[in-house]
Amino acid sequence: MLRNIINRFKALIDKDENGKKKIEGTVVLMKKNVLDFNDFNASVLDDFHELLGQKVSFQLISAVNGDPANGSQGKLGRPAYLENWITTITSLTSGESAFKVTFDWDNEIGVPGAFLIKNNHHNKYRKDCVFFSNKTYLPSETPVPLLKLREKELVDLRGDGTGELQEWDRVYDYAYYNDLGDSDKNAKYARLVLGGSSEYPYPRRGRTGRPPTKTDPSSESKMKLLMSLNIYVPRDERFGHLKLSDFLAYALKSVGQFLKPELESLFDSTPNEFDSLQDVLKLYEGGIKLPEGAVKNIRDNIPAEMLKEVFPTDGEGLLKYPMPQVIKEDRSAWRTDEEFTREMLAGVNPVNIGRLKLDPKVYGDQNSTIAKEHIENNIDGLTIEEAIKKNLFILDHHDAFMPYLRRINSTSAKTYASRTLLFLKNDGALKPLVIELSLPHPKGDQFGAISKVYIPAEQGIEGSIWQLAKAYVAVNDSGYHQLISHWLYTHAVIEPFVIATNRQLSVLHPIYKLLHPHFHDTMNINAFARQILINGGGLLELTVFPAKYSMEMSSVVYKDWVFPEQALPADLIKRNAAKFKTSNFGMAVKDPNSPHGLRLVIEDYPYAVDGLEIWSAIKSWVKEYYAELQSCWKELREKGHGDKKDELWCPKMQTHEELVETCTIIIWIASALHAAVNFGQYPYAGYLPNRPTISRRFMPEVGTPEYEELKLVLDKDYLKTITAQLPTLIGISLIEILSRHSTDEVYLGQRDTPEWTFDTKPLEAFERFGKKLAEIEDRIMTMNNDNKWKNRVGPVKVPFTLLYPTSEEFHNSVFLSSFLTPYAMHNSFPLQ
Repeated sequence: MLRNIINRFKALIDKDENGKKKIEGTVVLMKKNVLDFNDFNASVLDDFHELLGQKVSFQLISAVNGDPANGSQGKLGRPAYLENWITTITSLTSGESAFKVTFDWDNEIGVPGAFLIKNNHHNKYRKDCVFFSNKTYLPSETPVPLLKLREKELVDLRGDGTGELQEWDRVYDYAYYNDLGDSDKNAKYARLVLGGSSEYPYPRRGRTGRPPTKTDPSSESKMKLLMSLNIYVPRDERFGHLKLSDFLAYALKSVGQFLKPELESLFDSTPNEFDSLQDVLKLYEGGIKLPEGAVKNIRDNIPAEMLKEVFPTDGEGLLKYPMPQVIKEDRSAWRTDEEFTREMLAGVNPVNIGRLKLDPKVYGDQNSTIAKEHIENNIDGLTIEEAIKKNLFILDHHDAFMPYLRRINSTSAKTYASRTLLFLKNDGALKPLVIELSLPHPKGDQFGAISKVYIPAEQGIEGSIWQLAKAYVAVNDSGYHQLISHWLYTHAVIEPFVIATNRQLSVLHPIYKLLHPHFHDTMNINAFARQILINGGGLLELTVFPAKYSMEMSSVVYKDWVFPEQALPADLIKRNAAKFKTSNFGMAVKDPNSPHGLRLVIEDYPYAVDGLEIWSAIKSWVKEYYAELQSCWKELREKGHGDKKDELWCPKMQTHEELVETCTIIIWIASALHAAVNFGQYPYAGYLPNRPTISRRFMPEVGTPEYEELKLVLDKDYLKTITAQLPTLIGISLIEILSRHSTDEVYLGQRDTPEWTFDTKPLEAFERFGKKLAEIEDRIMTMNNDNKWKNRVGPVKVPFTLLYPTSEEFHNSVFLSSFLTPYAMHNSFPLQ
């Protein structure tokens, strides 16, 4: 069975021997299903003879001549069918096949504006598919022969809101996050429904229409095969054949289905601890020996093409991982205070310096216990008042976690809410002043928090305590990064934009052309994540400390999500309003005399410096690409982010400036912001001691045996506190897969084909956009090589390339859609 999407179509007008005009074209088909192991090696040629038996037909549709008998819809040409198999096209990937097709052409067809595909290969395909040419039109400007086709296409894409959607459907519709749990399997896997309530609001996901569970009518049942990758997404949103998306999907499935059980079995009979940091290094320098039976099981069940992706081995059954960049040049630099603070500005989560407030009526007094005497001797001779004006910053992981600590700490996790106060030195680098660790009051939330403050130390037991304090901060930052900065703020919030755009904007709409490349793979990876990663008992719950409360916690944070504040300038300005007692400080202030209209308070803030360059380039490009967007935006406000429809969370799209800002934010989130919080995962967090995700015991107290142990072997106690071996290995496997790139990525400022539009002005503007990004690359390279900027490379000698726009030389680069892979323009075709 073939995928009903044609990936590429090229045509050339010619004449046959009788002088009749013909349009000769090339059609590239791809195998429908590549996401199950037992179908991995299947070829599109399995059905070769059936394909050539007039099972798939193509008809040109006129853009200039209507058919009165068909409501003035464009005249249809005679059916054409797949002909000879073409083997000379070098751009084909494995699983793709090219065929020749020849259309009859006459003056009644005139200028073709689309073609109609009928798939008679199976009776499942109830609706024909229309592909339009790469010419954009607003609804009022659409040629009359194409207008009804345009409207019908949108009606088909919206569906009727009923029934279970099948793999051949192309329906875009909304649903709550009611598919995370699996109470039919076991009550411990039950999870809250997110979305549809003021208590647990959430962005909408794509509807699948599966029936409810037997035990909870409000929740959607899981797929029969839990580890299957065939969860419904609209046909046009499925991963491309055998590109990196598929390899990632296979790899993640393999981790959950084969590697995880074998590791669990291994650690049932061996100690669950790393005894030293050298033991951790063996993961990269030597590997972990798996039992022979485990190795055989993995090899027997994972296709050979995927084996090296999920089971790096030298033939001896060793599980061995690539050396993370954070320890490649220096094995101990990650432990320094300078690197600890630098990663807040240029690490895997450089977006989180700010503060929110808890409601004191519910949670009591949450004011910090950090006092003047904790910091006054460590602020380089400044007074407290002088330091507050421009030199003090805070990494606040108090408010998001405090409401959940009581429940989290009732499990095997033992962690704190944290605040880290930082001081900006004259050389542009930050240093930590104090770390405050807080727990809920034992008498109840209304009594506030019990807090303790720790100050930097390098030697003795005080140095050991300080290293542990930094570990608790890193645990919080890791959890917040994965659940909020990464999943919620770049994956979950974008899916409603994908759905609304496809339901309300025709592929002919210029704004569809602008946004579509940045959406590709979003729905597919999100659906896959709900099945294996963020589901109850999934890989994410296993590897981060909020565990079963992870998604619920992200829902509470979503309450404060406001769309305009996701613009980078607005985000930086908002963080300038963060308050620590009476202070007012942050990351940027408005300054009309500065580039981009902002002045950064920390001049050497790599994420902000590079990000503002990228942001401005995107906005300039969008300004040159303006059209109407009212219906799409109305639906997005009222349905896609429906839990916020009564809030002032987004503009009403009534002015040109609002449209430009909105499209810029969408593109920024889906490309640059996601790149900044995703592709640094393995370089920094692939070495878990640097970015632990779980803490398993509280800070040792004076007089306890644990406190006395700190006088002897710090590393062992450090490792006993942070992530254990099993979640470490699963976590490393997970982020090593998710941090990869393919060799055929399409970068920001590029498109996969020069014929992505016929419109001259957008093409010219896009060329200017590409040149601007090339200039930004040069500046980034220059700054990374300038020792003046201490935060761009740091003690670990890892240059900041997460926002490097296009160069393939750097694996941490910005892609059109940084969710996983390059995109293909599925619903349009070029005519040559």
